[in-house]
Amino acid sequence: MQNIDQTDRRLIAALKQDGRASITTLAHTLGISRSTVQTRLDRLIATGTIQRFTVELDTMGRDDRVHAIMMIAVEGPRARSVTRALRRLPEITALHATNGKWDLIGWIETTTLAEFDRVLREVREVPGVLNSETSLMLDAAKA
Repeated sequence: MQNIDQTDRRLIAALKQDGRASITTLAHTLGISRSTVQTRLDRLIATGTIQRFTVELDTMGRDDRVHAIMMIAVEGPRARSVTRALRRLPEITALHATNGKWDLIGWIETTTLAEFDRVLREVREVPGVLNSETSLMLDAAKA
């Protein structure tokens, strides 16, 4: 996979949410022009970064993606800026405020361990993040 930038990652995340979204819808969602979306999408397909479009069923724990939860401690006065920074990472698919030892809990989803490692590093480099603890989701518990 080639090097992709933040806009590419946001485009991929949007397509993961709705693989049938129109170019116009993607452009509006990402805040970029339709021609930019089309150019980037064509490049991602041509380079093999996006290999196919498919139907995805709810199969958490049975697919090849890396899933994890990350508990995050935040420096009090920076809570809003930390939250804004984390919401810009497309690999964090859910972010919740909580109480107790941790201030935020994020759900992380990546396609490789290398991407996962990059996300962990990016989160820890956000000014105001004091500490974090991450747990990989290995397999869905069977009842």
